[in-house]
Amino acid sequence: MKLHIATYNIHKGVSWLAQKPRIHDLRLALESLDADLLFLQEVQGQHDHHARRHEHWPSQGQHDYLAGDEHEAVYGMNSVYQHGHHGNALLSRYPIVHFGNEDVSDHRFEDRGVLHCVVKMPQHEVHCYVVHLGLFGAGRRRQTDLLIQSIHAKTPSHVPLIIGGDFNDWRNHLSKPLRQQLNVEEVFEHRSPLTKNGKPKVALTFPARAPFLPLDRIYVRGIQIKSAKVLRGAPWSRLSDHAPLTADLEF
Repeated sequence: MKLHIATYNIHKGVSWLAQKPRIHDLRLALESLDADLLFLQEVQGQHDHHARRHEHWPSQGQHDYLAGDEHEAVYGMNSVYQHGHHGNALLSRYPIVHFGNEDVSDHRFEDRGVLHCVVKMPQHEVHCYVVHLGLFGAGRRRQTDLLIQSIHAKTPSHVPLIIGGDFNDWRNHLSKPLRQQLNVEEVFEHRSPLTKNGKPKVALTFPARAPFLPLDRIYVRGIQIKSAKVLRGAPWSRLSDHAPLTADLEF
């Protein structure tokens, strides 16, 4: 069985410089991916200011609007403010039979969460974790420890596992503990050639117009990695401040 997946920080459906609405173009771009699973970050469940300011702003939460008729959507609300809220979402072509959202905020200035979903596929049950970690290194390490503890508690070691999201880990410090403690592989590192110093190349996803920082990752366990790539150029360079990372997997 083959599986095409992507992780993408959608920047709340607006362009990252001019704050122009991009949600409708985002939906078309995501539909063009024809992905079975979409791990999305900075998804707005509600934004009253955008709804008043922009004509044709969707009345639905962005997770439901982007899901359309092809996917189920689950949303984990992390950050709540006077005019709305945002968080992570999983869009799936297959039934989502269980989900839960865990608060991993490290301090009061950054609301962060990990969305855990169990997806029922024809021959497999897959545990999916949508992640958006903080901007500070010490906090990211603590959040990664919480993620590891949560996976050990909720996901049996023999069950297929996918972790996707914006790790904000531009120094690539988190892959080693994740590999060692969860026995996962990062899709881009697994399929890319080694650098001159013998280390695997990482996926450069930020900023979208000319990526030079590796912020977005997909880790898997119990699934074969066939390919992985960063989507650059039009339309992705104008939709968000991140570029999407995609992977082709096979059971």
